Amino acid sequence: MDSTDVIYEGIKEAGINFIVSVPCANLKKLLELIDKDDEIIHVPVTREEEGFGICAGAYMGGMNVAILMQNSGLGNSINVLTSLFKLYSFPVLMIISHRGTFGEGICGQVPMGKATAKILDSIDIYHEKVSSPGQSTEYIKKAWNLSLISEEPIALLFDINYWTRCE
Repeated sequence: MDSTDVIYEGIKEAGINFIVSVPCANLKKLLELIDKDDEIIHVPVTREEEGFGICAGAYMGGMNVAILMQNSGLGNSINVLTSLFKLYSFPVLMIISHRGTFGEGICGQVPMGKATAKILDSIDIYHEKVSSPGQSTEYIKKAWNLSLISEEPIALLFDINYWTRCE
């Protein structure tokens, strides 16, 4: 089972049944698995803040929601996270491809890579780095449960080294 398969397994075991995604090369295989799953509604979007709005509506409609995104879109999402999700206590699991970390090959990813954890801290969003595929399934289940009981967004950060590992 590779690093993508265990994320998918965690999503399934957590009971996530509604996923919004923004394109990212690291998420490509995961999105292909999700698209083949008849039990998960997948809504691709072009902007993260649009995706969060759709997640809020889906949650209000009784769905278990997650957004799959790259950390570069986090800056676009601060307002919706604080003025909608935090203010009105909506849970959402954020599965974030954390670009711009040690090992990154694209210089344009580095500034946001360095800022991601600080941004999440500044808007009081709990986050964890998932550093190995062996942690993925349990982290996803625990993160979704924490999002539900705390009624707020929770972010899991999967850095570039995660995506190159196999177990």
